[in-house]
Amino acid sequence: MAFLYDTLLQEFGKREIARTEVPNYIVDNLKYGIRPYQKESFQRYMLCHNEEFDDKPNKPFHLLYNMATGSGKTLVMAGLMLYLYEKGFRNFLFFVNSNNIINKTKDNFLNPQASKYLFSKKVVVDGKEVLIKEIDNFEEADEQNININFTTIQQLHIDLNNTKENSVTYEDFKDKKIVLIADEAHHLSSATRNNGDLFGSWEGTVLEILKQNFANILLEFTATLDYESREIADKYQNKVIQKYDLADFRKDKYSKEINLVRSLYDEQERIIQALILNLYRQELATSKDINLKPVILFKAKKTIKESEQNKLNFHKLIDDFSDVMVENIQKTSTVAIVQKAFTFFESNNLSSSEISKRIKSNFKEENCISANNDKEAELNQIRLNTLEDENNPIRAVFAVQKLNEGWDVLNLFDIVRLYEGQNTGGSNTTIGKTTLSEAQLIGRGARYFPFALEEGQDQYTRKYDDDVSNDMKVLEELYYHTKEDNRYISELKKALVESGIYEDEDNSIQLQLELKPEFKKTDFYKNGNVVFNKKVEKSYNNVKSFTDLGVSKRNFAFTLSSGIGQMSGVFGNEEKEAKTEKVEQKDIPVSEIPKHIIRYALAQNPFFYFGSLERYFPNVESLSNFIDSNDYLSGLEITFNGIKTRLTDISNFDYLSAIQGLLQTIESEIKSNLTEYEGSNYINKPIREVFKDKEIKVYKDSERADGQFDIVSEPEWYVYNANYGTSEEKEFVKMFARRFEKLEKSFENIYLIRNEREIKIIDKLGRAFEPDFVLFCKQKEGEELTYQVFIEPKGNHLKAHDKWKEEFLEEIRDKKEVIKIHSDKYLITGVPFYNNDNENEFKETLEKTLNEANA
Repeated sequence: MAFLYDTLLQEFGKREIARTEVPNYIVDNLKYGIRPYQKESFQRYMLCHNEEFDDKPNKPFHLLYNMATGSGKTLVMAGLMLYLYEKGFRNFLFFVNSNNIINKTKDNFLNPQASKYLFSKKVVVDGKEVLIKEIDNFEEADEQNININFTTIQQLHIDLNNTKENSVTYEDFKDKKIVLIADEAHHLSSATRNNGDLFGSWEGTVLEILKQNFANILLEFTATLDYESREIADKYQNKVIQKYDLADFRKDKYSKEINLVRSLYDEQERIIQALILNLYRQELATSKDINLKPVILFKAKKTIKESEQNKLNFHKLIDDFSDVMVENIQKTSTVAIVQKAFTFFESNNLSSSEISKRIKSNFKEENCISANNDKEAELNQIRLNTLEDENNPIRAVFAVQKLNEGWDVLNLFDIVRLYEGQNTGGSNTTIGKTTLSEAQLIGRGARYFPFALEEGQDQYTRKYDDDVSNDMKVLEELYYHTKEDNRYISELKKALVESGIYEDEDNSIQLQLELKPEFKKTDFYKNGNVVFNKKVEKSYNNVKSFTDLGVSKRNFAFTLSSGIGQMSGVFGNEEKEAKTEKVEQKDIPVSEIPKHIIRYALAQNPFFYFGSLERYFPNVESLSNFIDSNDYLSGLEITFNGIKTRLTDISNFDYLSAIQGLLQTIESEIKSNLTEYEGSNYINKPIREVFKDKEIKVYKDSERADGQFDIVSEPEWYVYNANYGTSEEKEFVKMFARRFEKLEKSFENIYLIRNEREIKIIDKLGRAFEPDFVLFCKQKEGEELTYQVFIEPKGNHLKAHDKWKEEFLEEIRDKKEVIKIHSDKYLITGVPFYNNDNENEFKETLEKTLNEANA
């Protein structure tokens, strides 16, 4: 039997899951945009909640989300709360195993001033404001709002088994349908793991609550589910609704990359090296106008006493810090990134004395914090979970184990292991418990620090995976500093690889991709240009009516309530005749509805606040203009359905309900046509500034490790020294080599450039696309015109998924836009996907595209 997440795939398929529409009341009421995998979290739940399928979980629902550390599980919780609220649920019980996490979560759910607050400023569902309320028990709950009781699993267990005043009891769960939300839910399976006896266990308590009401729902969330345990796998087989682990998180570029910095330095020298790298990140970010305060974690081995001594030693080191210490690292460190840091310092005129001065200032005692015992951790919880905030001065954290769970931090870039030797408990085949906890801590530190260097750039994902020598890559990496110890490093690597957050460098190679010297001598390299566009914020300046944003002119239908009905016996065949009145219709223009009713309805929906209207309808002069203009509300009508007596006596409440329904329809239609970004007009840059020598990293023995030297080394038309592309890309280059002679009859200055993520083109919906190749060729006859052709080889398995890219290429081809750059003209075009199976068709299309352009 498959896990539930696979069952959903088998039953509905990827396309059907992707087509499931996430309601606006989820998207609009969350403070943050939802990522693709979070959208899928909602889609999967909606299918499970609404559709019937084989092996669907029985009620009461018990589901688990297995989602990576840092992937935004609490945002998914918040979104599911909104969805279930709309489905009629009002009461939510949130529990976890730690008071620290409870305090942090309360802040995220309840405090609008908190930097990580999850909801919009005003939560509106079905046109009505909804409050997010904390309650002590469900007797305090109301039917208008989201009521949340926060507790620890320990406290919940005690309260239910030792009843006292104002505490939660089993009786609370019988008459109310309740959604139970368990974070760090792997702690709820100790009884299953040990002997299966649930009596008296936390696990038993939770399941007892769940079964009190058939409509109850239990949603568990964890980053660590032990699939190797048969007991755990059996328990959760029909419950794991989504699996999005660290490997997926890293593959999708939402995490930092992990680097192990090993040296023979003693403990103090390792600390100094980390401090220098910390300053390097800070100064590099500042030079790019990025506000970054990088943090270091100093990790003790076992005891709080060790950690406290580490902190005292560190303060003494900072007191004694000097330029001599800095210069010692500069002279002795062979770590490439450390030497790169000193090169940066020198180029920015930062002397060893100034480096020392800045480090002393950054790491003075008040900027350091301890997170060891429960009392300390609770006291410092807010500071530990707001380390990214500008007004939070903390630069160094000292800890043993307390931060292994529930710690949200984005600006941790260095972890320094302040002890040596291999951990006990492991073997040649197993990984020690301490090493596993170290790997878990590293996983927490791997959360990506968001930044963007240009408008429209995705600030939440890595940008330099394919440009390993780029200086900015250091802002996408977490360094774990440790003593050189082959046995320990081997065990740690194994733990990290198994977690999915780390790719062993022994499995990859770095390769030099260089422009051929002959190409650098050409006039095209020196004076030619490449044309592309940028991702920019969507402009609504040309929107002057509802029609411009896709609002249909059809009437909104509203049915008036009435008491007309009839009664029939259960067992008899005859029904008592009742007088029935014909349902009639009446069209009423919005302009005839009292203005104060329209204004009240607008005031209830944040989408129609004037500040929001100004963004989407910049030509609206005022709220009165929006109401009175035929281009907007006054141009619409409402069709009222009802019996004659009701149609002649439509009340103000009827009008209000109808207007609210109309506004919700308008909002939905507008949002279905909105995009946050769009592609700009074409811009250009010199070839020499865009395509450069670079260093790339590929997997050993992969298809990309072959540089295709037999095809690309000699010809002048291929500008790089190698093609480290996919097998499909290599097949395309082979085909191009065979067709070059024919192409050369009509064109000169023919250059094929593999685009190693140097340029992107953006479609009208703001989607970014990096074509694999750009072909340049200048026609020999007629006017001087250089063709720039975007080309994308694509394997069969990806063609359907990337269909929009092919459609975008066809749009570019149809436009045949000519760009004049100084005295040169460039015709920008594209061709449909190349695929080895349709090679002949592609050749014809390419030739036709060039001939069409020529015509």
